[in-house]
Amino acid sequence: MRNDLLIAAESLLNILIGHATGSPGSDADYVRLRKQVLEATALGDLVPRTVQTCRSLGHFWGVIKQKFGTYQERRDFLFAEFQPLLDHLELATGSPSDELISGSVKRLDGAYVHAAWGKALERRNSDPEGAITMARSLLEAVCKLILDGAGVSYGDAPDINKLYSLAAEQLNLSPSQHADKDFKRILGGCTSVVEGLGGLRNRLGDSHGKGASWVKPAPRHAELAVNLAGAMATFLLATWEFRQGQQA
Repeated sequence: MRNDLLIAAESLLNILIGHATGSPGSDADYVRLRKQVLEATALGDLVPRTVQTCRSLGHFWGVIKQKFGTYQERRDFLFAEFQPLLDHLELATGSPSDELISGSVKRLDGAYVHAAWGKALERRNSDPEGAITMARSLLEAVCKLILDGAGVSYGDAPDINKLYSLAAEQLNLSPSQHADKDFKRILGGCTSVVEGLGGLRNRLGDSHGKGASWVKPAPRHAELAVNLAGAMATFLLATWEFRQGQQA
């Protein structure tokens, strides 16, 4: 039930964002999803005011075009309106892997790490570009936290590949630090994952301008990026904690 409501809420957000930024949507889908969310009485005031008051996409368009003149202002407004509802529903439907990674992240004294993971989770379906960017930011924050703890300097603006290389060396996770063939292959795969996430963020994330060949990422792409980043973050944090325990 909760999962159905989360899907409905995310679909509503996507329909409204699309309609507010020049992509016509299905009014029938909007009316159906709106009815589903409004009938969930337990949600109460969490339902965005826009959904409560706009009975159709035509009504919504008349409101949003007067309220905000730019596409970005409209996106920001809608994301902010839907955030409490999505947060509430995601807490009720988080997957076991989400909970496992969240537990690892919470043990760290790094506010930005917490924020990066939370934002990556929040944006997987409603904002795939933002989720991909935050997945990369999560790994960057974890690497910096480990390097800061180890007293290792990494300069002013290192890329994710350099940060991961330095952190992996501190944690004895560089392929060159091991002789076993299978373990070297696994650790080489970890390096490839980090490099791939950095490249994916540069091509599909929301932190750079888009060229003519840019293709909008789908939620499944964001899901893959966030899950990979979360798995790598958990592995790095577990290894860091283990090595800190050995030194205690």
